Amino acid sequence: MSTGKHEEFDVVVVGGGPGGSTLAALVAMQGHRVLVLEKESFPRYQIGESLLPSTVHGICHLTGASDALAEAGFTQKRGGTFRWGANPEPWTFAFSVSQKTAGSTSHAYQVERMKFDQILLDNARRKGAEVREQSTVTGVVEDEGRVGGVTYTDADGTGHQVLARYVVDASGNTGGLHKHVGGTREYSEFFRSLALFGYFEGGKRLPAPNSGNILSAAFGSGWFWYIPLSDTLTSVGAVVRREDAEKVQGNPEAALLSLIDECPLIKEHLSDATRVTTGEYGKVRVRKDYSYTNSRFWKPGMVLIGDAACFVDPVFSSGVHLATYSALLAARSINSVLAGTIDEATAFTEFEARYRREYSVFYEFLISFYDMHVDEESYFWSAKKVTMSAEPELESFVELVAGISSPEFDLRDAESASLRFQKRSSEFSDAVDELVRTNERSMTPLFRSSIVSQAMQQGSQEQTRALLGADAGLDTPVVTGGLVPSEDGLSWTLPEAD
Repeated sequence: MSTGKHEEFDVVVVGGGPGGSTLAALVAMQGHRVLVLEKESFPRYQIGESLLPSTVHGICHLTGASDALAEAGFTQKRGGTFRWGANPEPWTFAFSVSQKTAGSTSHAYQVERMKFDQILLDNARRKGAEVREQSTVTGVVEDEGRVGGVTYTDADGTGHQVLARYVVDASGNTGGLHKHVGGTREYSEFFRSLALFGYFEGGKRLPAPNSGNILSAAFGSGWFWYIPLSDTLTSVGAVVRREDAEKVQGNPEAALLSLIDECPLIKEHLSDATRVTTGEYGKVRVRKDYSYTNSRFWKPGMVLIGDAACFVDPVFSSGVHLATYSALLAARSINSVLAGTIDEATAFTEFEARYRREYSVFYEFLISFYDMHVDEESYFWSAKKVTMSAEPELESFVELVAGISSPEFDLRDAESASLRFQKRSSEFSDAVDELVRTNERSMTPLFRSSIVSQAMQQGSQEQTRALLGADAGLDTPVVTGGLVPSEDGLSWTLPEAD
Protein backbone atom coordinates (compact mmCIF):
# COMPACT_ATOMS: atom_id res chain seq x y z
CA MET A 1 0.00 0.00 0.00
CA SER A 2 1.44 3.38 -1.01
CA THR A 3 0.52 6.84 0.27
CA GLY A 4 2.76 8.70 -2.15
CA LYS A 5 5.53 9.41 0.34
CA HIS A 6 5.96 5.96 1.78
CA GLU A 7 4.62 2.42 1.72
CA GLU A 8 2.85 0.54 4.47
CA PHE A 9 3.00 -3.14 5.37
CA ASP A 10 2.01 -5.15 8.38
CA VAL A 11 5.54 -6.53 8.76
CA VAL A 12 8.93 -5.60 7.32
CA VAL A 13 11.58 -8.32 7.56
CA VAL A 14 15.22 -7.24 7.28
CA GLY A 15 17.18 -10.15 5.82
CA GLY A 16 16.12 -12.97 3.50
CA GLY A 17 18.08 -15.84 5.07
CA PRO A 18 16.45 -18.88 6.70
CA GLY A 19 15.11 -16.92 9.68
CA GLY A 20 13.74 -14.01 7.67
CA SER A 21 12.20 -16.14 4.92
CA THR A 22 10.65 -18.53 7.45
CA LEU A 23 9.01 -15.72 9.41
CA ALA A 24 7.86 -14.00 6.23
CA ALA A 25 6.15 -17.19 5.03
CA LEU A 26 4.46 -17.91 8.38
CA VAL A 27 3.08 -14.38 8.71
CA ALA A 28 2.05 -14.09 5.05
CA MET A 29 0.19 -17.42 5.38
CA GLN A 30 -2.16 -15.63 7.80
CA GLY A 31 -3.02 -13.06 5.16
CA HIS A 32 -0.81 -10.25 6.47
CA ARG A 33 1.16 -7.93 4.21
CA VAL A 34 4.86 -8.78 4.48
CA LEU A 35 7.88 -7.15 2.85
CA VAL A 36 11.33 -8.75 2.90
CA LEU A 37 14.31 -6.45 2.32
CA GLU A 38 17.51 -8.32 1.46
CA LYS A 39 20.74 -6.41 0.87
CA GLU A 40 22.27 -9.03 -1.42
CA SER A 41 21.12 -10.73 -4.59
CA PHE A 42 20.25 -14.41 -4.26
CA PRO A 43 21.70 -16.94 -4.64
CA ARG A 44 24.52 -15.78 -2.38
CA TYR A 45 27.18 -17.61 -0.38
CA GLN A 46 26.64 -18.42 3.31
CA ILE A 47 28.16 -20.80 5.84
CA GLY A 48 26.10 -23.03 8.16
CA GLU A 49 25.43 -26.02 5.94
CA SER A 50 24.36 -28.80 8.32
CA LEU A 51 20.68 -28.98 9.33
CA LEU A 52 18.70 -30.68 12.10
CA PRO A 53 15.53 -32.76 11.52
CA SER A 54 13.26 -30.28 13.32
CA THR A 55 14.06 -27.66 10.69
CA VAL A 56 13.41 -29.99 7.77
CA HIS A 57 10.40 -31.98 9.01
CA GLY A 58 9.04 -29.45 11.49
CA ILE A 59 9.34 -25.80 10.54
CA CYS A 60 9.88 -26.26 6.78
CA HIS A 61 6.89 -28.62 6.73
CA LEU A 62 4.84 -25.93 8.43
CA THR A 63 5.86 -23.29 5.87
CA GLY A 64 5.29 -25.66 2.94
CA ALA A 65 8.94 -25.76 1.88
CA SER A 66 9.71 -29.38 2.81
CA ASP A 67 8.72 -30.86 -0.57
CA ALA A 68 11.04 -28.49 -2.42
CA LEU A 69 13.86 -29.47 -0.06
CA ALA A 70 13.21 -33.16 -0.66
CA GLU A 71 13.33 -32.58 -4.42
CA ALA A 72 16.59 -30.60 -4.30
CA GLY A 73 18.80 -33.68 -3.99
CA PHE A 74 20.65 -32.58 -0.85
CA THR A 75 22.83 -35.12 0.96
CA GLN A 76 20.86 -36.96 3.64
CA LYS A 77 22.28 -36.64 7.14
CA ARG A 78 21.32 -39.41 9.58
CA GLY A 79 23.23 -37.93 12.50
CA GLY A 80 26.77 -36.96 13.44
CA THR A 81 30.05 -38.82 13.80
CA PHE A 82 32.59 -37.53 16.32
CA ARG A 83 36.24 -38.11 17.19
CA TRP A 84 35.73 -36.40 20.50
CA GLY A 85 36.28 -37.39 24.12
CA ALA A 86 38.73 -39.61 25.93
CA ASN A 87 38.08 -42.64 23.70
CA PRO A 88 40.18 -42.51 20.49
CA GLU A 89 37.52 -44.32 18.44
CA PRO A 90 34.97 -42.24 16.51
CA TRP A 91 31.37 -42.61 17.66
CA THR A 92 28.07 -41.83 15.98
CA PHE A 93 24.94 -40.04 17.09
CA ALA A 94 21.81 -41.03 15.14
CA PHE A 95 18.63 -38.94 14.94
CA SER A 96 16.65 -42.18 15.13
CA VAL A 97 17.64 -42.31 18.80
CA SER A 98 14.32 -40.60 19.53
CA GLN A 99 11.05 -42.32 18.72
CA LYS A 100 9.67 -38.88 17.80
CA THR A 101 12.15 -38.59 14.93
CA ALA A 102 12.21 -42.25 13.91
CA GLY A 103 11.26 -43.60 10.51
CA SER A 104 10.89 -41.24 7.57
CA THR A 105 11.81 -38.17 9.62
CA SER A 106 15.02 -39.53 11.15
CA HIS A 107 17.24 -37.53 8.84
CA ALA A 108 18.17 -33.97 7.97
CA TYR A 109 20.23 -32.56 5.08
CA GLN A 110 23.68 -31.24 4.40
CA VAL A 111 22.93 -28.25 2.20
CA GLU A 112 24.67 -25.83 -0.08
CA ARG A 113 23.32 -22.68 1.49
CA MET A 114 23.15 -20.85 -1.84
CA LYS A 115 20.55 -23.41 -2.93
CA PHE A 116 18.83 -23.91 0.44
CA ASP A 117 18.34 -20.22 1.16
CA GLN A 118 17.00 -19.65 -2.35
CA ILE A 119 14.39 -22.37 -1.81
CA LEU A 120 13.18 -20.78 1.44
CA LEU A 121 13.09 -17.26 -0.01
CA ASP A 122 11.17 -18.43 -3.08
CA ASN A 123 8.76 -20.23 -0.75
CA ALA A 124 8.13 -16.97 1.13
CA ARG A 125 7.27 -15.36 -2.20
CA ARG A 126 4.84 -18.17 -3.01
CA LYS A 127 3.16 -17.70 0.36
CA GLY A 128 2.48 -14.05 -0.46
CA ALA A 129 5.46 -12.10 0.89
CA GLU A 130 6.97 -9.39 -1.32
CA VAL A 131 10.75 -9.73 -1.61
CA ARG A 132 13.09 -6.94 -2.68
CA GLU A 133 16.72 -7.90 -3.14
CA GLN A 134 19.66 -5.48 -3.28
CA SER A 135 17.80 -3.36 -0.75
CA THR A 136 19.95 -2.18 2.16
CA VAL A 137 18.19 -1.03 5.32
CA THR A 138 19.79 2.17 6.64
CA GLY A 139 17.75 2.86 9.77
CA VAL A 140 14.46 2.52 11.60
CA VAL A 141 11.50 4.86 11.88
CA GLU A 142 10.72 5.41 15.55
CA ASP A 143 8.18 7.50 17.40
CA GLU A 144 7.99 7.81 21.19
CA GLY A 145 9.85 4.58 21.84
CA ARG A 146 8.02 2.46 19.28
CA VAL A 147 9.57 1.29 16.02
CA GLY A 148 7.19 1.88 13.13
CA GLY A 149 9.17 1.13 9.98
CA VAL A 150 12.52 1.34 8.21
CA THR A 151 14.44 3.38 5.68
CA TYR A 152 16.39 1.65 2.92
CA THR A 153 18.22 2.23 -0.34
CA ASP A 154 17.63 0.17 -3.46
CA ALA A 155 20.14 -1.07 -6.05
CA ASP A 156 20.18 2.36 -7.71
CA GLY A 157 20.92 4.14 -4.43
CA THR A 158 17.43 5.62 -4.19
CA GLY A 159 16.17 6.07 -0.65
CA HIS A 160 12.80 4.72 0.52
CA GLN A 161 10.72 4.63 3.68
CA VAL A 162 8.41 1.78 4.65
CA LEU A 163 6.06 1.91 7.61
CA ALA A 164 4.94 -1.26 9.37
CA ARG A 165 3.32 -2.57 12.53
CA TYR A 166 6.42 -4.68 13.11
CA VAL A 167 10.04 -4.67 12.01
CA VAL A 168 11.88 -8.00 12.24
CA ASP A 169 15.68 -7.93 12.33
CA ALA A 170 16.84 -11.13 10.64
CA SER A 171 20.03 -9.55 9.31
CA GLY A 172 22.47 -11.89 11.05
CA ASN A 173 25.45 -11.35 13.29
CA THR A 174 27.17 -8.48 11.47
CA GLY A 175 24.33 -5.99 11.13
CA GLY A 176 23.89 -3.09 13.52
CA LEU A 177 20.12 -2.89 13.42
CA HIS A 178 19.81 -4.91 16.65
CA LYS A 179 21.02 -1.87 18.61
CA HIS A 180 17.64 -0.22 18.11
CA VAL A 181 15.98 -2.58 20.59
CA GLY A 182 18.30 -1.26 23.31
CA GLY A 183 20.34 -3.28 25.76
CA THR A 184 23.77 -4.75 25.11
CA ARG A 185 25.34 -7.68 23.27
CA GLU A 186 26.94 -9.96 25.88
CA TYR A 187 29.74 -12.23 24.68
CA SER A 188 30.58 -15.59 26.20
CA GLU A 189 34.08 -15.87 27.64
CA PHE A 190 33.92 -19.61 27.04
CA PHE A 191 33.06 -19.79 23.33
CA ARG A 192 35.29 -17.26 21.60
CA SER A 193 36.85 -18.92 18.59
CA LEU A 194 37.90 -18.33 15.01
CA ALA A 195 36.90 -20.57 12.12
CA LEU A 196 39.01 -21.08 8.99
CA PHE A 197 37.29 -23.02 6.22
CA GLY A 198 37.31 -24.01 2.56
CA TYR A 199 35.95 -26.63 0.15
CA PHE A 200 37.46 -29.80 -1.29
CA GLU A 201 36.63 -32.15 -4.15
CA GLY A 202 37.19 -35.89 -3.82
CA GLY A 203 37.27 -36.26 -0.04
CA LYS A 204 36.54 -39.65 1.50
CA ARG A 205 33.17 -40.58 2.98
CA LEU A 206 32.22 -42.47 6.11
CA PRO A 207 30.93 -46.02 5.56
CA ALA A 208 27.22 -46.41 4.77
CA PRO A 209 24.68 -45.73 6.16
CA ASN A 210 26.51 -42.80 7.76
CA SER A 211 28.23 -41.46 4.64
CA GLY A 212 26.16 -38.27 4.82
CA ASN A 213 26.95 -37.54 8.46
CA ILE A 214 28.84 -34.50 9.59
CA LEU A 215 32.23 -35.55 10.97
CA SER A 216 33.51 -33.48 13.90
CA ALA A 217 37.06 -34.20 15.04
CA ALA A 218 38.80 -32.67 18.05
CA PHE A 219 42.56 -32.12 17.86
CA GLY A 220 45.18 -30.22 19.82
CA SER A 221 44.44 -26.77 18.42
CA GLY A 222 40.63 -27.09 18.43
CA TRP A 223 38.23 -29.06 16.27
CA PHE A 224 37.34 -29.67 12.61
CA TRP A 225 34.04 -29.96 10.81
CA TYR A 226 33.85 -32.16 7.70
CA ILE A 227 30.51 -31.82 5.88
CA PRO A 228 29.73 -33.89 2.76
CA LEU A 229 27.66 -31.54 0.60
CA SER A 230 27.50 -33.93 -2.36
CA ASP A 231 29.12 -37.18 -3.46
CA THR A 232 32.33 -35.24 -4.14
CA LEU A 233 32.13 -31.76 -2.54
CA THR A 234 33.08 -31.32 1.14
CA SER A 235 33.03 -28.29 3.42
CA VAL A 236 36.04 -28.40 5.76
CA GLY A 237 36.65 -25.97 8.61
CA ALA A 238 38.91 -25.66 11.64
CA VAL A 239 37.81 -23.88 14.83
CA VAL A 240 40.67 -22.52 16.96
CA ARG A 241 41.06 -20.31 20.01
CA ARG A 242 40.99 -16.54 19.53
CA GLU A 243 44.42 -16.47 21.24
CA ASP A 244 45.74 -18.60 18.35
CA ALA A 245 44.76 -16.04 15.72
CA GLU A 246 48.28 -16.21 14.29
CA LYS A 247 47.46 -19.73 13.09
CA VAL A 248 44.86 -18.34 10.67
CA GLN A 249 46.78 -15.24 9.58
CA GLY A 250 48.95 -14.84 6.54
CA ASN A 251 48.20 -17.17 3.63
CA PRO A 252 44.73 -18.65 4.35
CA GLU A 253 45.27 -21.79 2.27
CA ALA A 254 48.63 -22.53 3.90
CA ALA A 255 47.08 -21.96 7.33
CA LEU A 256 44.21 -24.36 6.63
CA LEU A 257 46.51 -27.04 5.24
CA SER A 258 48.77 -26.67 8.28
CA LEU A 259 45.84 -27.23 10.62
CA ILE A 260 44.72 -30.25 8.56
CA ASP A 261 48.20 -31.71 9.07
CA GLU A 262 47.62 -31.46 12.85
CA CYS A 263 44.49 -33.64 12.68
CA PRO A 264 45.24 -37.18 11.41
CA LEU A 265 41.58 -38.17 10.90
CA ILE A 266 40.77 -35.18 8.70
CA LYS A 267 44.12 -35.43 6.90
CA GLU A 268 43.37 -39.06 6.03
CA HIS A 269 39.89 -38.19 4.73
CA LEU A 270 41.43 -35.52 2.48
CA SER A 271 44.41 -37.60 1.33
CA ASP A 272 43.04 -37.92 -2.23
CA ALA A 273 41.17 -34.58 -2.30
CA THR A 274 41.96 -31.27 -3.98
CA ARG A 275 40.86 -27.87 -2.74
CA VAL A 276 38.33 -25.98 -4.86
CA THR A 277 40.01 -22.82 -6.15
CA THR A 278 37.36 -21.18 -8.34
CA GLY A 279 33.97 -19.59 -7.78
CA GLU A 280 32.39 -18.91 -4.39
CA TYR A 281 33.74 -22.21 -3.06
CA GLY A 282 37.25 -21.30 -4.18
CA LYS A 283 37.92 -18.94 -1.28
CA VAL A 284 39.39 -19.90 2.07
CA ARG A 285 37.47 -17.82 4.59
CA VAL A 286 37.89 -16.76 8.21
CA ARG A 287 34.91 -16.16 10.50
CA LYS A 288 34.77 -14.98 14.09
CA ASP A 289 32.69 -17.60 15.89
CA TYR A 290 32.03 -15.69 19.12
CA SER A 291 28.98 -16.86 21.04
CA TYR A 292 26.81 -14.04 22.37
CA THR A 293 23.31 -13.06 23.38
CA ASN A 294 21.59 -9.69 23.42
CA SER A 295 20.21 -8.52 26.74
CA ARG A 296 16.95 -7.61 24.95
CA PHE A 297 15.27 -9.47 22.08
CA TRP A 298 12.42 -7.05 21.39
CA LYS A 299 10.89 -3.68 22.02
CA PRO A 300 7.50 -2.30 20.93
CA GLY A 301 7.33 -2.64 17.15
CA MET A 302 10.60 -4.54 16.68
CA VAL A 303 11.94 -8.06 17.31
CA LEU A 304 15.31 -9.78 16.80
CA ILE A 305 15.53 -13.34 15.47
CA GLY A 306 18.37 -15.71 14.57
CA ASP A 307 21.91 -14.41 14.87
CA ALA A 308 20.65 -10.85 15.31
CA ALA A 309 19.55 -11.96 18.79
CA CYS A 310 22.13 -14.61 19.76
CA PHE A 311 24.70 -17.06 18.41
CA VAL A 312 26.20 -20.21 19.89
CA ASP A 313 29.22 -22.33 18.92
CA PRO A 314 28.36 -24.39 15.79
CA VAL A 315 29.64 -27.84 16.79
CA PHE A 316 26.11 -29.28 16.97
CA SER A 317 24.77 -27.61 13.82
CA SER A 318 22.34 -25.46 15.79
CA GLY A 319 22.61 -22.27 13.70
CA VAL A 320 19.81 -22.77 11.17
CA HIS A 321 17.72 -24.52 13.83
CA LEU A 322 17.88 -21.50 16.16
CA ALA A 323 17.24 -19.09 13.26
CA THR A 324 14.14 -20.89 12.00
CA TYR A 325 12.88 -21.77 15.48
CA SER A 326 13.11 -18.14 16.61
CA ALA A 327 11.33 -17.16 13.39
CA LEU A 328 8.50 -19.52 14.26
CA LEU A 329 8.23 -18.13 17.80
CA ALA A 330 8.26 -14.51 16.59
CA ALA A 331 5.75 -15.27 13.83
CA ARG A 332 3.37 -16.72 16.41
CA SER A 333 3.69 -13.54 18.47
CA ILE A 334 3.17 -11.23 15.48
CA ASN A 335 0.21 -13.24 14.17
CA SER A 336 -1.42 -13.24 17.61
CA VAL A 337 -1.05 -9.49 18.11
CA LEU A 338 -2.21 -8.64 14.58
CA ALA A 339 -5.25 -10.89 15.10
CA GLY A 340 -6.01 -9.16 18.40
CA THR A 341 -6.04 -12.41 20.39
CA ILE A 342 -2.97 -11.79 22.61
CA ASP A 343 -1.58 -8.46 23.81
CA GLU A 344 1.88 -7.43 22.63
CA ALA A 345 3.73 -7.67 25.95
CA THR A 346 2.39 -11.16 26.69
CA ALA A 347 3.04 -12.43 23.15
CA PHE A 348 6.63 -11.21 22.93
CA THR A 349 7.50 -12.15 26.49
CA GLU A 350 6.56 -15.70 25.44
CA PHE A 351 8.77 -15.39 22.34
CA GLU A 352 11.78 -14.21 24.33
CA ALA A 353 11.39 -16.74 27.15
CA ARG A 354 11.21 -19.66 24.72
CA TYR A 355 14.06 -18.45 22.52
CA ARG A 356 16.35 -17.79 25.48
CA ARG A 357 15.49 -21.21 26.86
CA GLU A 358 16.39 -22.97 23.60
CA TYR A 359 19.61 -20.99 23.27
CA SER A 360 20.50 -21.85 26.87
CA VAL A 361 19.81 -25.56 26.32
CA PHE A 362 22.39 -25.66 23.52
CA TYR A 363 24.81 -23.46 25.45
CA GLU A 364 24.72 -25.81 28.43
CA PHE A 365 24.87 -28.84 26.12
CA LEU A 366 28.03 -27.45 24.57
CA ILE A 367 29.67 -26.76 27.93
CA SER A 368 29.15 -30.41 28.87
CA PHE A 369 30.27 -31.57 25.43
CA TYR A 370 33.48 -29.51 25.41
CA ASP A 371 34.26 -30.52 28.96
CA MET A 372 34.26 -34.23 28.18
CA HIS A 373 37.18 -33.96 25.73
CA VAL A 374 40.48 -34.78 27.40
CA ASP A 375 43.78 -33.44 26.11
CA GLU A 376 45.98 -32.21 28.96
CA GLU A 377 48.77 -31.20 26.56
CA SER A 378 46.55 -28.83 24.59
CA TYR A 379 45.97 -25.33 25.92
CA PHE A 380 42.80 -25.10 23.80
CA TRP A 381 41.20 -28.01 25.63
CA SER A 382 42.58 -27.32 29.10
CA ALA A 383 41.18 -23.80 28.77
CA LYS A 384 37.76 -25.29 28.07
CA LYS A 385 37.58 -27.11 31.40
CA VAL A 386 34.93 -24.91 32.95
CA THR A 387 33.32 -27.36 35.33
CA MET A 388 36.28 -27.66 37.68
CA SER A 389 37.21 -24.10 38.56
CA ALA A 390 35.81 -21.28 36.49
CA GLU A 391 33.26 -19.50 38.62
CA PRO A 392 33.30 -16.22 36.63
CA GLU A 393 32.23 -18.10 33.49
CA LEU A 394 29.59 -20.03 35.40
CA GLU A 395 28.35 -16.80 36.91
CA SER A 396 28.05 -15.39 33.39
CA PHE A 397 26.04 -18.44 32.41
CA VAL A 398 23.77 -17.96 35.41
CA GLU A 399 23.23 -14.35 34.33
CA LEU A 400 22.55 -15.52 30.78
CA VAL A 401 19.63 -17.69 31.83
CA ALA A 402 18.46 -15.52 34.72
CA GLY A 403 14.75 -14.83 34.63
CA ILE A 404 13.84 -18.08 32.93
CA SER A 405 11.54 -19.76 35.42
CA SER A 406 11.78 -23.25 33.97
CA PRO A 407 13.12 -25.72 36.57
CA GLU A 408 15.73 -26.75 33.99
CA PHE A 409 17.54 -23.47 34.65
CA ASP A 410 17.27 -23.03 38.39
CA LEU A 411 20.96 -22.13 38.70
CA ARG A 412 21.04 -20.65 42.18
CA ASP A 413 24.79 -20.19 42.29
CA ALA A 414 27.92 -20.97 40.33
CA GLU A 415 28.91 -23.84 42.61
CA SER A 416 25.65 -25.76 42.12
CA ALA A 417 25.84 -25.10 38.37
CA SER A 418 29.40 -26.43 38.34
CA LEU A 419 28.33 -29.64 40.06
CA ARG A 420 25.52 -30.18 37.54
CA PHE A 421 27.82 -29.52 34.59
CA GLN A 422 30.30 -32.05 35.98
CA LYS A 423 27.54 -34.61 36.38
CA ARG A 424 26.16 -34.10 32.88
CA SER A 425 29.58 -34.07 31.26
CA SER A 426 30.47 -37.33 33.05
CA GLU A 427 27.08 -38.82 32.13
CA PHE A 428 27.57 -37.89 28.48
CA SER A 429 31.14 -39.21 28.43
CA ASP A 430 30.08 -42.52 30.00
CA ALA A 431 27.34 -42.89 27.37
CA VAL A 432 29.87 -42.35 24.58
CA ASP A 433 32.23 -44.91 26.14
CA GLU A 434 29.37 -47.42 26.25
CA LEU A 435 28.57 -46.78 22.59
CA VAL A 436 32.16 -47.42 21.54
CA ARG A 437 32.63 -50.43 23.84
CA THR A 438 29.44 -52.26 22.87
CA ASN A 439 29.13 -51.01 19.28
CA GLU A 440 25.56 -50.09 20.23
CA ARG A 441 23.50 -49.35 17.14
CA SER A 442 20.29 -48.07 18.73
CA MET A 443 22.07 -45.16 20.45
CA THR A 444 20.05 -45.90 23.59
CA PRO A 445 22.97 -45.12 25.94
CA LEU A 446 23.37 -41.67 24.45
CA PHE A 447 19.67 -40.93 24.57
CA ARG A 448 19.66 -41.82 28.28
CA SER A 449 21.96 -38.85 28.78
CA SER A 450 19.71 -36.07 30.07
CA ILE A 451 21.64 -33.33 28.28
CA VAL A 452 21.07 -35.01 24.87
CA SER A 453 17.39 -35.61 25.58
CA GLN A 454 16.94 -32.00 26.65
CA ALA A 455 18.60 -30.61 23.52
CA MET A 456 16.34 -32.71 21.26
CA GLN A 457 13.14 -32.04 23.16
CA GLN A 458 11.80 -28.79 21.75
CA GLY A 459 12.73 -29.53 18.15
CA SER A 460 11.00 -32.90 18.23
CA GLN A 461 7.88 -31.29 19.73
CA GLU A 462 7.71 -28.75 16.90
CA GLN A 463 8.33 -31.53 14.39
CA THR A 464 5.43 -33.54 15.82
CA ARG A 465 3.13 -30.50 15.77
CA ALA A 466 3.98 -29.69 12.16
CA LEU A 467 3.32 -33.26 11.03
CA LEU A 468 0.15 -33.89 13.06
CA GLY A 469 -1.41 -30.42 13.23
CA ALA A 470 -4.52 -30.37 15.42
CA ASP A 471 -4.09 -34.07 16.19
CA ALA A 472 -0.99 -33.18 18.21
CA GLY A 473 -3.18 -31.48 20.80
CA LEU A 474 -2.21 -28.46 22.88
CA ASP A 475 1.15 -28.24 24.59
CA THR A 476 1.71 -27.26 28.19
CA PRO A 477 3.29 -23.85 28.90
CA VAL A 478 7.08 -23.70 29.02
CA VAL A 479 6.95 -21.19 31.88
CA THR A 480 4.36 -20.73 34.60
CA GLY A 481 1.55 -18.53 33.33
CA GLY A 482 2.84 -18.76 29.75
CA LEU A 483 1.16 -19.44 26.43
CA VAL A 484 0.93 -22.51 24.19
CA PRO A 485 0.92 -22.88 20.39
CA SER A 486 -2.41 -22.88 18.58
CA GLU A 487 -3.54 -26.09 16.90
CA ASP A 488 -2.18 -24.97 13.52
CA GLY A 489 1.10 -23.86 15.11
CA LEU A 490 0.92 -20.34 13.64
CA SER A 491 0.00 -18.33 16.73
CA TRP A 492 -0.28 -18.42 20.53
CA THR A 493 -3.26 -19.24 22.67
CA LEU A 494 -4.02 -19.40 26.36
CA PRO A 495 -3.59 -22.85 27.92
CA GLU A 496 -6.73 -24.80 28.68
CA ALA A 497 -7.89 -24.49 32.27
CA ASP A 498 -7.41 -27.57 34.44
